Amino acid sequence: MKAAVYYETGSPDVFRYEDVADPTCGAGMVLVEVRAISIEGGDTLNRAGGMMAGRPHIVGYQCAGIVREVGDGVEGRAVGQAVVVVMQHGSHAALVSVPAMATWVLPDGLDLTLGACVPIPFGTADDCLFEFGRLQKGEVALIHAGAGGVGIAAIQLAKRAGATVLATASSDERLERLKPLGLDHGINYRRDDWVAVAREKSGGGGANVIVDSVGGKTLAGSIEAAAYRGRISYVGSAGRDVFRADWDALRPGNKSVSGVFLGAELVLNHARVHPMIAGHLADLAAGALRVIVDRTYPLAEAAAAHAYIESRQAFGRVVLVP
Repeated sequence: MKAAVYYETGSPDVFRYEDVADPTCGAGMVLVEVRAISIEGGDTLNRAGGMMAGRPHIVGYQCAGIVREVGDGVEGRAVGQAVVVVMQHGSHAALVSVPAMATWVLPDGLDLTLGACVPIPFGTADDCLFEFGRLQKGEVALIHAGAGGVGIAAIQLAKRAGATVLATASSDERLERLKPLGLDHGINYRRDDWVAVAREKSGGGGANVIVDSVGGKTLAGSIEAAAYRGRISYVGSAGRDVFRADWDALRPGNKSVSGVFLGAELVLNHARVHPMIAGHLADLAAGALRVIVDRTYPLAEAAAAHAYIESRQAFGRVVLVP
């Protein structure tokens, strides 16, 4: 099969488009012919300097396609089904073999490209807001990186839960595009003192729940912007700075920070998380949620797709097509 591989981590130009051995379908597994690959933030971070399973390495957490083979002991999956899958690595390829429990059958009529973009961003956003953030109707939610995959998902989920939704982005134009998704107040972090604006737009008290995928200095600002007993869901370090927040700043306001990693929940709390994500897929198919795809690239152009994401121009998802 064809795959986008690399032999060393680094900039996007480490990618090579090569023939590699087809994966095998063992017991409890399904073999999927990949039709669409949603590039996740963790994919770019891993390519830049993460762990490699071998050489060559195939990166990637999430994709959608058609089941081509079903392993022994698998129930509820059949050849020909359209599914979306998550994995530790390997999505940037024409074929993937994954445990059947890490797949979701797509609702009838749901486009594979859209379905490929759901489990990780929407599952992560849901956990950040509700499982760990404990967001309640009438509270204020602040979403960092509102124009990213998790941000766009979180804005929609927070709004339909009855929250007042604030989000940060790098331009007024991007913030305007978020308003139809449920954004109440946009904050241009490049121009404004976003902490001050967040406190102002929340009525002076601060945000009850903050989804922080940036980390570093932004996480320090999130602590300041949080309300009394505010909850911060720290879900990533997209900012890539090494600034360390002052944890003592949490104590006067009885604030809390929870680290959030969907992958652990999928393994340890599968019975909760799997149906939650299935619900988001159903809502997407019914038109109750939206996925925004910024651009698609051929898999052979994985380097260009990763470079585009790292340019911070993307609004929504960037998808590879084998």
